[in-house]
Amino acid sequence: MEKQHNHKDCTKALKPVQDTLDVINGKWKLQIIISLNAGNKRFTEIERSIPKLTSKVLAKELKELEQNGLLERVVKDTYPVSIEYLPTEYTKTLHPVVESLGNWGKNHRQHIFGTTIEEEAKNDDVAE
Repeated sequence: MEKQHNHKDCTKALKPVQDTLDVINGKWKLQIIISLNAGNKRFTEIERSIPKLTSKVLAKELKELEQNGLLERVVKDTYPVSIEYLPTEYTKTLHPVVESLGNWGKNHRQHIFGTTIEEEAKNDDVAE
């Protein structure tokens, strides 16, 4: 007979997952983190690297990522003043999470659509 799990066990298992989702959830946060890790530091670089991301949403997301210790906002004493956004050491702890999500997404795409991103890109190139 299968062991029944009680409510306390379920909550104990769900709470850390919910904590993680509270920090990285949403359409843009992981994309912003990936952009930062790719070397984009300035607001406009990040904005241009992520299609359809508006300035207003980017500003909000950057602020939330900073509050959660995933990026550092550095004000450069130049004229005009420039601001850079840098991933923190803590951001590196997300690398395995992002890699796992990417692998799952590739497998899911293959499972559902029977194709890979690379195959789709080839088909798009041929169609153009």
